[in-house]
Amino acid sequence: MSDLNGLLGDLGPAWSGALVFAVTVLLSLVIHRLLTRGIDGADGQRHTGRQVGRFASVAVFVLGSLWALRVSGLEVGPLLGAMGVGGIAVAFAAQDLLQNFLAGLLIQARRPFKVGDQITSLDYEGTVLDIDLRATRLRTYDGLDVVLPNAEVLRHPIVNHTRTPLRRTTLVVGVAYDTDLALAQRVLIESLTGLEELQATPTPKAWAQEFGDSAITFAVMFWHASDMASTWAARSAAAMAVKRGLDRAGIQIPFPQRVVWRAPE
Repeated sequence: MSDLNGLLGDLGPAWSGALVFAVTVLLSLVIHRLLTRGIDGADGQRHTGRQVGRFASVAVFVLGSLWALRVSGLEVGPLLGAMGVGGIAVAFAAQDLLQNFLAGLLIQARRPFKVGDQITSLDYEGTVLDIDLRATRLRTYDGLDVVLPNAEVLRHPIVNHTRTPLRRTTLVVGVAYDTDLALAQRVLIESLTGLEELQATPTPKAWAQEFGDSAITFAVMFWHASDMASTWAARSAAAMAVKRGLDRAGIQIPFPQRVVWRAPE
């Protein structure tokens, strides 16, 4: 340490401050990289190390910058005093930042989702692009870039659409009251069999569900890949296949209708 102080003294205040600042910047970058690699390892989907590395690099940068000012001959006492006077205000201002930082660490620890997952959170749906110190960034399906505070994301329900490879969709189909329900059930299942957008296993199902105002409804259930593009493709293919199958079988999908009864005078 005495040799370092002697070296800084030989360089002069201005050059000493510049050297300390340069070393500080380099050290903050090295710490960020080492923590990121050391904590996250080879798992490219984890970002705990990156967040801790960012926090540590910022702390090193702030402390190193103060030291650079000191060796440059500038008085840091008044600056620290001003920081102490404004410490309460800074603490209140940093409260949300700290909450979001801790929430980001919890998200990484619990891993309800990772970068690349398709999720629903705070009424927003999209693909996770990044999880940083403050927020989770989504790209919605209509191309919008949405930044959600980590604390709010963790505080509300999270639906991960791609955590599992498959998901089930239920399509409600109504048939006329005079329909042979066993025939309708068979036609609905056969219409979905073999569609490339649907999974062969589990097999599609069709169950009579309820007696509606103008139709007897079936719950037609089928499985498909869980991402949103596959979901929409499967729903569209299933709806068109069901309509073709019912038309060929002569089974009517009735319009809403009402029976009006007039009391005799």
